[in-house]
Amino acid sequence: MTAQPAPVFDQRLLRDPHRRYNALRDQAPVHRVRTPDGAPAWLVTRYDDVRAAFTDPRLSVDKRFSGTDGEHGSSLPPELDAHLLNRDPPDHTRLRRLAAAAFTPRRVADLRPAVEKTVSTLLDGLAGNDHAELIGSLASPLPLQVMHELLGLPTQTSVDFRTWTNTLLSADANQPAQSRSAMANMRRFLIEQVAHKRAQPGDDLLTGLLCVREDDDGLTDDELVAMLFLLMFAGYDNTAALIGNAIHALLTNVELAEAVRTGSLAVDELVDGVLRWNPSFPLAVRRFAREPITIAGQTIPAGDRIWLCLASANRDPAHFTEPDEIGIADMRRPHLSFGHGIHYCLGAPLARLQTTVAVASLFDRFPGIRLAVPVQDIQWRESFRLRGLVALPVSL
Repeated sequence: MTAQPAPVFDQRLLRDPHRRYNALRDQAPVHRVRTPDGAPAWLVTRYDDVRAAFTDPRLSVDKRFSGTDGEHGSSLPPELDAHLLNRDPPDHTRLRRLAAAAFTPRRVADLRPAVEKTVSTLLDGLAGNDHAELIGSLASPLPLQVMHELLGLPTQTSVDFRTWTNTLLSADANQPAQSRSAMANMRRFLIEQVAHKRAQPGDDLLTGLLCVREDDDGLTDDELVAMLFLLMFAGYDNTAALIGNAIHALLTNVELAEAVRTGSLAVDELVDGVLRWNPSFPLAVRRFAREPITIAGQTIPAGDRIWLCLASANRDPAHFTEPDEIGIADMRRPHLSFGHGIHYCLGAPLARLQTTVAVASLFDRFPGIRLAVPVQDIQWRESFRLRGLVALPVSL
């Protein structure tokens, strides 16, 4: 008999997700839960099971395998839904190949001067002040400006895009109308940018995606709009949260901050430590069982939805020596925050680059920086899908 879904995604989890996920992982490796949208699902909590599930061909990211006929498979309209994270091979293989042909390591590496310049300009805006709020002045504007630079989009749309993503990530279940409006506005904006770039191509990723061809194959208009949505949505909010989480980690850990200042800990190692300890993306994209499947002794029926809990897997004591601490010993151990296998995050190098530059530049420019409020007064965003700060007030 299938267990009744438990209401896991509640205020307790919002207030202290790591404590809640730790308790669930200690109780059992797999839980039958009710998700925020009201659907039943299975939550996988342990490192080995999550890592194996990422590459299990019996699990699909395509909502057509949902046992609810897609009712709870995705809240996105079809035009924004046809992206990499919702497609299995061979469709995923094709889309990933075409995207990778334009989103190359060289293109990301070439962005470093632009990232450094943007960070320097943002920090210039803080100079001369005794206090600052770093989410609004650094963590949020940086990835938005970088993403607009990468794609060749007008920078004046940054505020609009930030508003749309905040609406989509809200934990408020009573705003479907606002979410639909935000998605419609995002889609309209992206369609307009594709049309503009076709008429006036440039040296940017969007032009590259428009032009990339392989064996006379290219991205359709719907695929291109969905790809842009994924790049901007994931590339903005997850990176903004990661930057804030990394700065927060240093401001609340004296030994860690000292290790970075003295050079005994490289900033890129710190970033991986934060990705494990406090990932901005706590849950991987939902999956569906193509057939009955057993995970850690629990049989899951075909069509059921499965969530892989990255926040829990990354603190599994079976794999990390100090799972609840951001200790240097665990920073070189592989985490799962960017996924694993064919769905490993395409934008991971760009997220790492921005966070590394932002953190290193901030602490170099303001070596005496510290929190301006007690640590318990720091407010986290109320979202099941994103782990990030509402604000980060500091004394410079």
